[in-house]
Amino acid sequence: MEIAVVGHNDFVLGFRLAGIRKTYDATSDNIEAKIQNVLNDKTVAILLIHNNDLEKLSPHMQKTLDDSVEPTVIAIGGKGESTNLREKIKQAVGVDLWK
Repeated sequence: MEIAVVGHNDFVLGFRLAGIRKTYDATSDNIEAKIQNVLNDKTVAILLIHNNDLEKLSPHMQKTLDDSVEPTVIAIGGKGESTNLREKIKQAVGVDLWK
């Protein structure tokens, strides 16, 4: 299973340097299409996206990402609300690992 990163070039660059192969540069115009391609890729287990990019998506795409179990979508960075990683893990695994 793979990790995929979608976002602006400066966001994905660090992940690319860290060895993540599935990095997708996206602009505001094509980010939803790139995300949809990742959602259709059955080898991707985790999708990382910047909080600021997540906020700019259509409400339908935001709901799709929020409900997604595989891949698990994790939004990081920016000034947006921090992602509750515990809830995402609970959603993906089906149990609360901290209890």
